[in-house]
Amino acid sequence: MARADNRRQRDETPEFADRLVAINRVSKTVKGGKRFGFAALVVVGDQRGRVGFGKGKAKEVPEAIRKATEQAKRSMIRVPLREGRTLHHDMEGRHGAGKVVMRTAPQGTGIIAGGPMRAVFEMLGIQDVVAKSLGSQNPYNMIRATMDGLRKEQSPRHVAQRRGKKVADILRKPDAELAAAAEA
Repeated sequence: MARADNRRQRDETPEFADRLVAINRVSKTVKGGKRFGFAALVVVGDQRGRVGFGKGKAKEVPEAIRKATEQAKRSMIRVPLREGRTLHHDMEGRHGAGKVVMRTAPQGTGIIAGGPMRAVFEMLGIQDVVAKSLGSQNPYNMIRATMDGLRKEQSPRHVAQRRGKKVADILRKPDAELAAAAEA
């Protein structure tokens, strides 16, 4: 009996959290009046380094949200996080007229970002980041630009592996190397 309860709890606990970013109502004028349709923009993430976004259109709001959530789950990407709380390095993302700048931040800073970008960072599991949206205020373009920037994120381990070096060589500051050379 206890095992069945545990299984039910596990099934009810969602693997992913989702956030509705924008909902847009459009109308089509027809002979008998107006027909309304809805478009939803949803961000989905596991809050441990995976995030995705999707959009859905339907005649009813819940159906549009369901479609958007399904698409978001299919389009998820993995982003390496430093200490599980912030980005490894500063970066820029672009999509159309949308441009976003994302910067790593010290512990305790929190998420300093506007609207749609905040939703992406929360679903990703980032706790400390400073971000600025430049250009387009369209939530679709802001999210796409944010995702573009996050795709460029690389961990020092990945860079070291690609270059055939050690992680310590990648993280070493150039000033420290100059000081060590001057001493020798």
